[in-house]
Amino acid sequence: MQDTIGIIVGGVVLVLLTAFTTALLVHRKEEKRMGEFQDLILKKQREEVQNIYQTMRGWRHDYHNHMQIIKAYLDQKQLQETLEYLDHLEEDLDSIDIAIRTGNVSVDAILSSKVSIAAKRNIQVNYKAVVPRELQVSDVHLCAIIGNLLDNAIEACEKVEEPKRFIRIYLGVFKGQLYISVTNATNATRRRKMHELITQKQGEHGLGLKRIDRIAASYEGYVNRKNEPGVFATEVLLPL
Repeated sequence: MQDTIGIIVGGVVLVLLTAFTTALLVHRKEEKRMGEFQDLILKKQREEVQNIYQTMRGWRHDYHNHMQIIKAYLDQKQLQETLEYLDHLEEDLDSIDIAIRTGNVSVDAILSSKVSIAAKRNIQVNYKAVVPRELQVSDVHLCAIIGNLLDNAIEACEKVEEPKRFIRIYLGVFKGQLYISVTNATNATRRRKMHELITQKQGEHGLGLKRIDRIAASYEGYVNRKNEPGVFATEVLLPL
């Protein structure tokens, strides 16, 4: 009898150890995937920001050449050519200017990069963003949240007819917390539950949703997603 009980207990312990080991391996594998995903996103964001600054440096480098061309047109009384050239330069400068000023350099860069990408894809973007100087959340985590939110919003808008594409961004302080809100157009015609959304978004974007949730949870923050026909919104609250 005791031998039988010993065998049963041993079997239960073995099953529990196997389940624990499997869960630990799955958890480590998921952590590795999330780490690789974060590295990929940060690399992508750095490349986008570096591209802006490289373009700006190139424009500044060519500044004297531009002035010489304008002077040459004016010397020849070619007013129309001068105006056209100035218009061209203005378009160039508008496309690379980091015009968003939030009070946080990292957020300025990531927002400017994403807004520029959205504009090139004919997505109307409205934003209001002010970031406090003192934050509990790190710049890396804050930019990971914003970057993922806007990547998903841009992707959703690209599936919508151009006149209806829009993204609304708000960053500020609400009830003593950092409040981030991103609302965008979608082609969804019905309300979907959140588990449906995460299941549907496989790969990079599915990981992006989980990454936002994990970062918010690590700061004891809050994530709320609202899904209505034609509109999708995400709110993130983080303690200051």
